[in-house]
Amino acid sequence: MLSYLFIGANDIDASARFYDAILLPLGYEKESSDGQHSYSLSDIEDKSNGPGTVHVAKPFDGQPATVGNGMMPAFRADSRNQVENVHAAGLANGGADEGSPGTRAAYTAGFYVAYLRDPVGNKVAVFFSS
Repeated sequence: MLSYLFIGANDIDASARFYDAILLPLGYEKESSDGQHSYSLSDIEDKSNGPGTVHVAKPFDGQPATVGNGMMPAFRADSRNQVENVHAAGLANGGADEGSPGTRAAYTAGFYVAYLRDPVGNKVAVFFSS
């Protein structure tokens, strides 16, 4: 079981705006302290360690955050409409389009997904599966 994700950021405020825009509508709650933003689901007891917690902060090693090629967190939405809304919110808050909402020939017909790049360039997916 996945416990948490740590996503490095160079501009904490820009990354927080992006992740606020895509995670808060999906039901995540946000806690911030010491230059780190943590997003967790409301029904999780261990907010720091998940499961499913997302931490956004500068890398611990003090080096710049860089794109994790091949790393792509995917977040489940409640509907196709929510995928579309979250994608639009991500674009409006510093994200870049990496694939508009829709189905893909490589996936099942009920898998509806959109792809974004966060302010650092990490790829993020938001999907609904019926």
